[in-house]
Parts: sequence; structure tokens; C-alpha cells
Amino acid sequence: MPPRAKEKEPAAPPVRPLIAVNTDFIAPKNGVPFAKLNVGYIDAILTAGGLPVVLPPLRKDNLADIDALLDQCAGIVLTGGADMDPRRNGQPLTAVVNPMPGRREDSDRYLLAKIFERKIPVLGIGVGMQQLNVFAGGTLHMHLPADNPKALPHFDQTGAPHRHMVLIEENTRLDDIYGTQELRVNSTHHQAINQMGKRMRVAAKAPDGVIEAIESTDPNWFCVGVQWHPEADTASALDVQIFECFVQAAVRNSDVALAAA
Repeated sequence: MPPRAKEKEPAAPPVRPLIAVNTDFIAPKNGVPFAKLNVGYIDAILTAGGLPVVLPPLRKDNLADIDALLDQCAGIVLTGGADMDPRRNGQPLTAVVNPMPGRREDSDRYLLAKIFERKIPVLGIGVGMQQLNVFAGGTLHMHLPADNPKALPHFDQTGAPHRHMVLIEENTRLDDIYGTQELRVNSTHHQAINQMGKRMRVAAKAPDGVIEAIESTDPNWFCVGVQWHPEADTASALDVQIFECFVQAAVRNSDVALAAA
């Protein structure tokens, strides 16, 4: 009898680039502290072709230990959350500000330093966008209704979903990603960018002039921040594209780094 042909082994799945995602830190008054990450970020990265790697908010004396993990990641998503503590940026803490726990802010600031130092591809979402701008030397409006009374509503006080239009600036990376000048987005923020950080530019505004997206002026660095939440269930169908373009840019950046090594 002729020898039986060997069955073909199933093809190995494509290797996904590792995408780091920072997490929130929850410390209830009566309960055990824990890290938290909305699953929308995980699913959005997976859908875009990446493999999410959770970055926990480490204690101050352990922050440098995360460098080894960053060495393996092609990009970072900075997630949404509570407000940055304005006292760390030379502004007073008022009743309208809901500062994030210090442990998360310490961890995030360490990540931001590494992101800017290494030019790691980054997508900042919600407060993640604000952090990119502040780290670059920019400032924030602490509370839109008070700082900019002419601003349109950017959140629903009842917690219900809220949406509004944003106008994307021409000849920006965001323009290339979405391919449209008008986009309807979800909106849950009460703070916003005031002064732009150095080597950052406006990528989109709301019709009332509130800055809704920013990006680095460096054409070789994917550094984009959006005030809306493209990972959420209320996101536009077009928002899939920002995660896809981010993951693709992260892969290209890794290929360039390997070639130069």
C-alpha cells in the first residue's frame, strides 16, 4: 500500500502585537482595594488585531519594574477615568473636581514619562488624552460649565448617554484615520484642554470650540488623544478605525525598531 500522505498541520494563528493598557485603582472606604479595567478596551484592541496586556497601578517603589514589560509592548492605550489631581499641576482642588487615587496618578505619570522618552505609539482616551496634553506642558479647564459658560453640554448630568458632533481638522492624522470632517461621538467629560502642550496640535473640536482630540506634531510618532470613548458600546461604527490604525502604527514602529537593532 502506498504510504499515507501526512495530514497538514493547522496553520499557526498570526502573532498579535502586545498592546499595554493602564488600569484604574479603586480604593473603597470599607473594602479591599482593586484594579479595574473596562472590558471595552480589551475587546477593541483584540478586534483591531492586538493582544492587550494589563498594566496594574504599581506602588511607587515598584514602578521601574514595569519597564521590562514595556520593552515587549508595541504600543500603549491610556484609558479614561477620574480627573487628574489639579494640585499636581499648580491648580487648586475644588468641589467640582473628582481626583483619581494617588496610586493611579503616580503610575500613570511614570508611564507618560516612558511614552514620551521612547516615543511609544500611544492612544489616549478621555482623561488619557488630557494626561498627554498636561505632560507636554499644556493646561486644562477644570469644569466646562464654569470655565466656559458658552460651551455646549458635554455630559448628561443623569448619567445617560450623551452625543455631540466633532469637527476634525484637515491634514491631521485623525483626518486620515476617519476620512471625514464631521463625526458624531459619545461624550461624558466635564473637563477639557485649555492651553495646548508643546509639540502637540488640535486634531478635532466640538462646534463650540472645545478641543476634542489632539496629536503629536511628529509625523513619525503615533501619539493621538481623543476626548470621546471609541471603546464604549455607545461609540460610532467609525471608531473601530482608530484602534485599527493605532495597532498598525504600533506594528510598524516595532518593525522599524527591530531593523535598527
